[in-house]
Parts: sequence; structure tokens; C-alpha cells
Amino acid sequence: MNLNLKRVLPHLLVLIGFVVLSLAYFSPVLQGKKIFQSDIMHYKGMAKQQIDFAKAEGEETYWTNSAFGGMPTYQLGAKYPHNYIKKLDLTIRFLPRPADYLFLYFIGFYILLLCLKVDFKLAALGALTFGFSTYLIIILGVGHNAKAHAIAYMPLVLSGIILTFRSYYIWGFLLTTVALGLEIVANHYQMTYYLLLLVLVLGLAYLVDAYRKKQLPHFLKSVGMLSIAAVLAVGLNATNIMATQEYVKESTRGQSDLTINADGSPKEVKDGLDPSYITEYSYGLAESFNLFIPKFMGGGSGEDIGKDSETYKAYVALGASPIDAIEVSRNAPMYWGDQTIVEAPAYVGAVIIFLFVLGLFLVKGRLKWWLVGGTLLSLFLSYGKNFGFLTDFFIEYVPLYNKFRAVSSIQVVLELCIPVLGIFALVRLFNDFEKRDEKLKALLYSVIITAGLAIFFLLCHSFLFDFITDNDKGIPQPLVEALIADRKGLFVSDTIRTLVLVVLSAGVIYYFLKEKLSETIVVLLFAVLILFDLVVIDRAYVNTDNFVSARQVDKPYQANGADKLIQSDKSHFRVFDVSREGQSRPARAAYFHNSLNGYHAAKLNRYNALMDFHIYKNNTEVLNMLNTKYIITEDQSGRPVPTTQYTEPNGNAWFVSKIKVVKTANEEILALDSLNTKNDAIILKSNFQEFNLKPKYTVDSLSTISLKTFKPNHLEYESNNSNEGFAVFSELYYYKGWNAYIDGEVVPHTRVNYALRGLEIPKGKHTIEFKFEPKVVENGSKIALASSALLGILLLLGGFYQFKKTKPDA
Repeated sequence: MNLNLKRVLPHLLVLIGFVVLSLAYFSPVLQGKKIFQSDIMHYKGMAKQQIDFAKAEGEETYWTNSAFGGMPTYQLGAKYPHNYIKKLDLTIRFLPRPADYLFLYFIGFYILLLCLKVDFKLAALGALTFGFSTYLIIILGVGHNAKAHAIAYMPLVLSGIILTFRSYYIWGFLLTTVALGLEIVANHYQMTYYLLLLVLVLGLAYLVDAYRKKQLPHFLKSVGMLSIAAVLAVGLNATNIMATQEYVKESTRGQSDLTINADGSPKEVKDGLDPSYITEYSYGLAESFNLFIPKFMGGGSGEDIGKDSETYKAYVALGASPIDAIEVSRNAPMYWGDQTIVEAPAYVGAVIIFLFVLGLFLVKGRLKWWLVGGTLLSLFLSYGKNFGFLTDFFIEYVPLYNKFRAVSSIQVVLELCIPVLGIFALVRLFNDFEKRDEKLKALLYSVIITAGLAIFFLLCHSFLFDFITDNDKGIPQPLVEALIADRKGLFVSDTIRTLVLVVLSAGVIYYFLKEKLSETIVVLLFAVLILFDLVVIDRAYVNTDNFVSARQVDKPYQANGADKLIQSDKSHFRVFDVSREGQSRPARAAYFHNSLNGYHAAKLNRYNALMDFHIYKNNTEVLNMLNTKYIITEDQSGRPVPTTQYTEPNGNAWFVSKIKVVKTANEEILALDSLNTKNDAIILKSNFQEFNLKPKYTVDSLSTISLKTFKPNHLEYESNNSNEGFAVFSELYYYKGWNAYIDGEVVPHTRVNYALRGLEIPKGKHTIEFKFEPKVVENGSKIALASSALLGILLLLGGFYQFKKTKPDA
């Protein structure tokens, strides 16, 4: 592989172009501004304690006490030893956020097309198409960074797989290992899972092709190499994968030990999420045309339609002030599809959809079939409950599918496949595999399908759709009629827009086939069309208005009077924020306090049950046992205020006189409804017998147990008791990491009150410690180190082999 300047220069120029485009789109980063992302605001609230701890102590804590009563930090940006693949990822993402993710979109897709033997000009065009796909930009606007991160590495993983199947075994193996390692380090397993589904479709297409061509040995050899690469990539991320797998079983993504719901109704005990939760965000069948016509379904749930809109006029006519009316029209509910809420349409692009349809006629073989198969599978699965038999099958029988929600997000697969086939339509257009007449016929069919569809909707939309959603119920009829008129207006204008783009795209190809345009001009014209098509829509949703000063992003929460008053109390306790601000910004309390609030997709299962069965029902005894000292409410003016009048916190630990034994988890959690948590504790019979506990303990007035030092991962207590006692600690039970010590000796502890820690303590004066020492981090780090060393050796050997192979003979 002789890499001379002439060969490298085009790719270098493309790379520079990607950097420039990424920074140009997110140009405020050049002024030191940062994009405000709601999900990142929540993350900063959740992660504040662990970040502060790392700065102060110079070490990582894998447990935070600031949210949901306490939880592992494995899914809160925990940093692990020997995570060298993460260091590589940070090196690649050298641009300021979110320009770094846009750059990753571009470069990954560019490499994929190069590995598919596409010319660098068309590869760059494809990269622009993929990178500016509306959904991929929208998720950057709201802060789904991990999702964007994982999507960006998808094409790179496919690149390694393609190279391997092209018999570049060494480089395919190494690229797959590194790319999949980077994909996993993005830490969005749902996107990685969807990539796996696409890889299975690709593998099936290659298997059929290998069978037909009698190349099964090559296929099996490639699969074997890729399997080893996958194992090594997993090893590079061993700590995070093992820790996550361990945590998932104890989280809401795992199986609960309860067989009843909080309302007393029977609960189906099964592993994974509830089907209704999985399919809450299901793509509507007609909504599919959003991919082709951006505001087919009205766009987003809050569209800026301006003063000229019928909605604005209707509000003014009903007596609203112009200021109020314009405020409504800036966030008008234009979306009329099936989903609960939509930030923006998942628009792939009229131009690339047209090229995709053209590719259906021009592209042949396995490439076409895995791209079409991946597109259809992702589209059908995105329908969720609207395509029930397929979704139910996957939930019931396809491993791990029931671990993920928001099924509509699987459309990221088609957003990858469609541009590939669309670019290959141009590849086939430029080569001589088909005669010109065949190309003209394919062009004609593509125009009839795409332009015909747009014309059909223009002529028949009033008969096909009513432009009404369930959310319109209860709105005055004049406003509903105004909303319908504006929705129709958006529908018609965007359908015309799509029609014009299709006609222009078809015209470019027609004139090329008539030898009026060169290949280079065609590529440039499509670059202009695609950038106009996508960037105009993207900028309507993510633009300079999304950027604020760096300080606002780095410190998204400001302490109010309630926070400052609570912070003046230097004792150790928890806070429950029920104010409107606390509910709308659920991670806010975690930013300032040890709180019961939080924002996370996978809370501890037991804590979630406490919330559903008791905390949301104002069971003060449960609040007391969680050491809830302050509840943030509001005064008459709506200002947040702290109060201590609703609870009598038990403290950080306390001795109980009676242990009540129950047989099942259902009985255990229901017993908390009437339990005097200061004097009594509830325990399962199996745990009671295992630890050989007593039903009663003597607690006299001189018995004490108090917290002396606190760190998120290390709590130290001092107890003094003239009798053997049983203490309950107001800390969540998580046996996979928390170890109990009495006077420096490890001792077993048990679970009580469904979710807390309990420990039998000998009489006398003792030091009790709880240390979070997860073995999974220690073991995973060793595997990651060994895997990294092995990959380093393989990279050196691969480079040496390639050097020897290409070195000219003397």
C-alpha cells in the first residue's frame, strides 16, 4: 500500500472540508459558546457529586448519593482504569461539541463508501447526506449525545465488516475491532443493538451470495475473523459492559421480584420493559412520508408559524393580545401524528430518497438487498404498536429487544442505508454496466414514483387526511380550524418543495445522460441540492439560537433561596423536591443536595418500587426511613421554599427493637404502608434465617449509632450499645459492591424494609464502615488492559505485515 501524496491529498482535502463544515454549521463554538442541551442539563445535575468528588479526591467514585437515594454511576459517565479505547475516542473527537459529532458522522460514512469502492467525490457527497440527515442533527440539539456518538461509529463498523468480506482480512479485522470498540465506548447499547440487527441482515445477504457463488469457505473465514474482532472489541470495553450488565439486573430494565403493581393489580413478572413502555413512541404508518416530505405531519410539536398564520389570527380574534398570540404561534402544535411528542420530523431528504428509488432499478446484487432489507426492517419495527404482530414477535422472541424503549429510533438504520443506496445509484449512473436506454428507463420510473407520489398528495390530501390529533380535543373550534388550516398549509408547501427538488434532481441526471453535464458537475449540483434540501430543514430546528454562554451550560442550575437555606445545614440528610421547578427539571435537586429526585432511564428497581408504592402516595414513614429532612414546596407566590414539617427523619442509622418477618417481596413492600420504621424493620424470611437474626432486640435510651464521616463510596459510623443490636441504615441496598466492616473486619449485611441495609452489631463500642468496592470494576479493568495490549500487538504486526508486503524488491 504505497501512500504517495497524490493519492492522499484528495482525502486530506475532504477531511479538512468536513472540519470546516462541522465548525461552520455550529459556528458559535468558535466564539466559546456551547449548545444548550436539555438532556445534558439533566446529566450535569445527576453527575455533579461524582465529578466534584473526583476533583477533590483524585479518584473515581462508582456510587453517587445525590440522586434517587443513591445509585451506581456506571451509566453516569463513570471513568474506568485502562480504558484506552476511550482515550482514542477522545482523540478522534478533537473538535468542540457538538461539531465533533457532526465530524464523526461525515468521516465514518466517508470511510464506509471508500471501503465499498466508491470514488472519493461521491463518498464525500454521501457523507454530507448522512451527516445532515435531520434526525441526526435534532438529537444533537436536545442532547442525545450518546445516541449521536453511537450512530456516528456505525458506518465505521460496517467498513471493517465490508473490508473483511472483500478478503482484506487483516485490515478488515483490525478496523472492525477498533470501530466496534469505539461503537461500544459510546455507551448507547440500544443503537449498538440496532446496528447488530443491520449486520445480521447484511450477513444473511452475504451468506446467500456466497452460497450461490460457492464461496462458503471464504464466508465462514470472514465470519470467524469478525467474531474474534467482536470479542476483542468487547474486551476493550470489558469494565463498562460488565458493570452495566450487573446493574441492569437490579434496575428497571431487569426483572422485578414483585408480582403486583402499586394499585394492587396483578403484575406480569417478566424480564425487560413493559410492552406499552417500549412502544410508547411508535411511528405512525402515514408518518413514513415524513422521510420524503419534511412537514407531511406538521413538523414538530412546537413549530414557529409566525404572525401570518391562521392560528395567530384566530387567537387575536378570540381576544388574545398580539403578544400572547405571537407567543403561541412561535410554538404552535403543528404535529398531528401518532407519537406523544416530536421535536422535528425524521426527514431523510427528497433528493436522496429520489436517488434511493433510482438505486432500486440500477443497483444489483447483495449490496442492494442488505440495504433494502435493513431499510424495510427498521421502518417496520419503528411502527411499534402500529405494526403489532412484528413488534410483539420481536419483544417476545428476539433476545434483548425488550430492553429498549422508543422503537421509532430504530429508523437510524434506514437513515444509514438510504444514503448508501442513493449514492450507489450515481455510481451505476456514471459507469457502463447499464446501457443509456436502461438508465433513462430507470430515471423515468423513479420520477413517476417519487414525483407522482408528491402530485398525488397535492391533489388528494383533503380527502386522505383530516389533519386532527387527539391533543386537539377541548380546544375551541375556531382554534382547531385554524390549526387545521396551518397544518394543511405546511403540508402543501413542503410537498411542492419536495416535488421541485425531485424534478431538479431528475433534470440533472437527464442532462448527464444526454451528455450535457460532466460527472464532476453532476456531483457538484447534487451537493448543492442536498445541502439546500437538508440544511434548510436542519437550521429550522438546530441553529445559533441553541447556543448560550459556556457558563450557562457548565453551571446549568443556580442555587435559589431554598437551596441556600438547606445547604446551611451541614448534617447529612436527603431532600425531596416537589416544587414545579423540581418536577420540570428533575435532576436539579441532585445538583445541590442528596435527593430523592433524579433523571435517568434506568433507576434501581427497588427504589422505583418505593416511589410508586409509597413516596408518590405521601407515605411519610418511608420518607423518614430515607432520612428525608427537607421537602421543597412552594409558597403562595410560587417561590420554592424548604419545609421540615412533613417528616421526622430517622437519621442516618438507628437501632430497631423488632424485626417482622414476611414470606414474599409483595408482603415486604406492602408492610411498609403501616410500619413504624423507627422501631421496627421488615425482612424476608429467607434473609432472616440466612443471617440467623432474632425477632426482638433490646434498645435502651443510651444506645447510639451515628454517621461520623461521609463520602459517596465510604461511610463511617460509630455505635455504642450495651446490648447486641440490629441497625437499619438509610442507604439503599446494593450488594454488588457495598461491603460492610465492623472494626475493620468484613461482615455480611442484609436487606431490610425492601430497599435498605441492615446489620447486626455486637454490644459495646464499634466502628462500622460501608465501602463501595465493586469487584466488577477491578475484574473488568484487567480484561480491558489485556485486550488493549493484545490489540496493540496486533496493530504492530498488521502494520509490519503490510510494510513487508508492499516493500519493493531490491
